[in-house]
Amino acid sequence: MTFTFGIYPGGLLGDDIGVIEPVSPDDPALIEAALRELQGEAPTLLVRAYRPYPEGPGTPAEPERYAVEGRRLDLVLQFRDPTGSLDGWLDFVRRTVREEGHRVATLQICEEPNADRPALDGSTPNVRRALVQGVVAAKEEALARGLDLAVGFNAVLSFDPADTFWAELGALADERFHRALDYVGLDFFPDVFRPVPPDRLAEVVGAVLTGFRRESVAKAGIGPGVPIRICEHGWPTGPDRTEARQAEVVEEVVRTVVGLAGELAIDGYAFFSLRDADSAGTGAFDGFGLLRDDYTRKPAFEVYRRLVGELTVR
Repeated sequence: MTFTFGIYPGGLLGDDIGVIEPVSPDDPALIEAALRELQGEAPTLLVRAYRPYPEGPGTPAEPERYAVEGRRLDLVLQFRDPTGSLDGWLDFVRRTVREEGHRVATLQICEEPNADRPALDGSTPNVRRALVQGVVAAKEEALARGLDLAVGFNAVLSFDPADTFWAELGALADERFHRALDYVGLDFFPDVFRPVPPDRLAEVVGAVLTGFRRESVAKAGIGPGVPIRICEHGWPTGPDRTEARQAEVVEEVVRTVVGLAGELAIDGYAFFSLRDADSAGTGAFDGFGLLRDDYTRKPAFEVYRRLVGELTVR
């Protein structure tokens, strides 16, 4: 199985309240230089980008400029229609595949559809049907046009024993959906929102990934042959969260994920994100970057660059 790495290249972030603007605008030339350095001699590096429906500004702006030199897009289509209507949504999905598919490696349908929070798709009516029908529409369009495009969706961890997302998804998923589905993604941030003792980080990561594969995903009838991938993982710096510790977390989590790739059929990992929104900020979402907000490197940047070069399966 091929294992690929990626990164979200923007500074713009979202939290439960809304959007966090970076303290300075994105600089495409500096972003491209950083992506080129991270990629090194790896044949590809996936560049994560988000595009909403109904259509509006996505992030980062003009992501196609970064899909060069072997890099391709990991494109997320967000279902944010407050009416829950699928008619225009499915047209949007198909048109995106037609127009952008040649530069897209992975197309994610919906963003965190099991997270019922204002900034995420899980709060949108009819999101489960949008997910199932969107995956089918995207794959059918890709096949019709001869595109090598992996279609999937992502989710977050749930610690609620009464959570019904996976069972409800399984009830909606028909044979067409299972044929179309190429991967299931996980966004997870161990030791960010729930503290984890440093000496237990690898153990917790392993338990989370195993549970996600064998319990959550399995409830939807999705078999062990469908790869899972880490779509977003990060660890922010800030007050009481040092840059040195961020570098250690990146190293430990990536090596743990890759070490479990064969057992759990994990085929990729993406870091969130390239640059801080505000390196001097004290908020939980200000310091997720491998770079500071002025594009200077944190120690974790070099760690991730080295891991990409060492662990990419060619």
